[in-house]
Amino acid sequence: MIDLSDVSFVKRIVVGSNNATDLQSEEKIAEAMALLNRCLSESPKGKIIGMEKSFNILQVGEHNVVLQWITYHIGFPRQPYWLDEQQAGGQ
Repeated sequence: MIDLSDVSFVKRIVVGSNNATDLQSEEKIAEAMALLNRCLSESPKGKIIGMEKSFNILQVGEHNVVLQWITYHIGFPRQPYWLDEQQAGGQ
């Protein structure tokens, strides 16, 4: 268990398509998963403090399309330096 009083930074990572007008490619989903894995494995190691599982059903012509996504909330004792570098690099 993680003591939430030790958490001073929370990173929110969305895996999947949460917007019908901006569908995520497999590459973007893989990038989000790689970031999630990095947050959980590199120093300072983050911990999952929350998850939101969501879906949206769209009617496209005669077909129903289901958009699914999971939002992970990763808590850190401090903001990782490499997270700033990654965001500055456009990733």
